Amino acid sequence: MDSVRVIDLRNVSIYHTDGKRRSRKTYSSDELVLSGVDLRVDAGEFVYLIGRVGSGKSTLLKTLYAEIDLSEGQGEVVGFDLRRIKRKEIPYLRRSMGIVFQDYQLLTDRNVFRNLYDVMRATGWSDEKAIRQRIDEVLHLTGLEQKSYKMPFELSGGEQQRLVIARALLNRPRLLLADEPTGNLDPLTADGIMELFKRIAADGCAVVMSTHNIALIEQYPSRTIMFSHGHINEVDMATLLQASNN
Repeated sequence: MDSVRVIDLRNVSIYHTDGKRRSRKTYSSDELVLSGVDLRVDAGEFVYLIGRVGSGKSTLLKTLYAEIDLSEGQGEVVGFDLRRIKRKEIPYLRRSMGIVFQDYQLLTDRNVFRNLYDVMRATGWSDEKAIRQRIDEVLHLTGLEQKSYKMPFELSGGEQQRLVIARALLNRPRLLLADEPTGNLDPLTADGIMELFKRIAADGCAVVMSTHNIALIEQYPSRTIMFSHGHINEVDMATLLQASNN
């Protein structure tokens, strides 16, 4: 059976943006962040994005969830055409994916359960039994089943990140985007997050993760995309690491 493609970018160029929707004719060449981007990701794949700060990793992720316009090339994400998507359709795009931010963006005045419950109500869930069942499922998956009545400030950094992942999984996404999800975590806690991501990918949800942590890639090898000088290229990390050690 053919794999289901969740990301399909062809000859894409991405520009710096001031938040306003503009035609590509209104951008200047010095605003160009990435050009000639070709990227295809199938369901269940785990893909790393690596490169220096400012190389365009976060910009690409923001383009995938339509915070930044795709102004040149062709792009389809979880069935949505990024060149033709309307503003009213963007919430539906984002409900088909999960987004894991480095700074968590939790509701600090609500406990773990309410952080999840209120998101589900806001995204169209109405059946109380189904809501509570799904919350139980994601808390069990992320190892937070005993923490549902804790406030975010009562959780460790790793537990807060697990709560962010639980929130991202509520709508059973086809794609999970993670921007430096282990950047603020100690190595042992980061290992736990990586094991969780691997399980999520094994269950069929594609995971695309930006990282600076090469040691994690050594420990959890997978497909890797390098960002450099405004372009992306797939790299063989095993060969690259071997060459750097010689």
